Amino acid sequence: MKISTHYQALKVIKYNLNRFVAINLLLAVFVFTATECVAQSTPKRTLLALSKGDHILAIIDPATLKIIARVPVGPDPHEVVASADGETAYVTIYGGGSLHELDVIDLVGQKPLSTIDTRPLMGPHGITFVNNKVWFTAEGSKTIGRYDPTTSKIDWVMGTGQDRTHMIYVTPDAKKVYTTNVSSATVSILEDSLLKPRLNPAGFTPPPHQDWVQTLIPVGKGSEGFDVSPDGKELWTAGADDGIITIIDIAAKKVSSQIEAKALGANRLKFTPNGKRVLITNLRTGDLFIYDVALHQEIKRLNTGRGAAGILMDSDGSRAFIGCTADNYVAVVDLNTLEVTGHIDVRGADGLAWAVRP
Repeated sequence: MKISTHYQALKVIKYNLNRFVAINLLLAVFVFTATECVAQSTPKRTLLALSKGDHILAIIDPATLKIIARVPVGPDPHEVVASADGETAYVTIYGGGSLHELDVIDLVGQKPLSTIDTRPLMGPHGITFVNNKVWFTAEGSKTIGRYDPTTSKIDWVMGTGQDRTHMIYVTPDAKKVYTTNVSSATVSILEDSLLKPRLNPAGFTPPPHQDWVQTLIPVGKGSEGFDVSPDGKELWTAGADDGIITIIDIAAKKVSSQIEAKALGANRLKFTPNGKRVLITNLRTGDLFIYDVALHQEIKRLNTGRGAAGILMDSDGSRAFIGCTADNYVAVVDLNTLEVTGHIDVRGADGLAWAVRP
């Protein structure tokens, strides 16, 4: 009886062992197959979209409009930009001016790399990549900062003295910086200039030196989103509080005209690549205002949802992508028909950017 019982027990153990091996083998095959099916490499031209709701950076194939990867970022991400080689993304972690973080993302490896502590520069928001450096506004500190990825250091800071220094544009030669100061209702023009000091009382004249000079230009109340025309001659911005579009003559450094657009709730503003039209999103109503630049007239008002924010366009001007924060998607707009043609599911969609690898 004992031999028989032991024999039966061995048979049960052998059966369970074989079953365990078989199940795990099938599971391994399934996981490998699923991974192979799901994992996709990052295309050379990639659409980046930030999710405020899920705290992720969505990496999107612009040809299929499919999300191919979701990379975690810090709380309250607002704006994103890619490096010149398209391999790295930088994300501002804003917190209404209270946080102090830039997140660095490997777009090829589809993973987070590091976190940059921007303190004492608080509330990074607007961001751009020019001359191989990351330029960003620090709203909580009323400043602009510049981060050098080569040295891993913030190598330049310039104060504006204005309230809510929010969005940023840097000229390709990195000699001029433009920002909107939302609560002060001003635009800053910062220029890297050669200054010639005056003769001091002791009779010694210091040599000329480079320094940054700021010019403040009054604009509409609550002006936040802005853009510079492709020819570099005009800066357009729209006031969320009064709905006025202000146009600045950059060479003259003064307001050339204003448009009573009644775009209350205006959030972002972008020129089309050919410079003939301006798109303005409305965070309160979800409307997309489309303006003729030469005529200063509204062409169409298109509703994209309940609240529209970030704007990004194809380089050929065929499509616009609109981050519809309240609707949890990115709306796709055909710029030829001026109609919404699709949606990409991104919860709390806001900041958008292109990443292009050679």
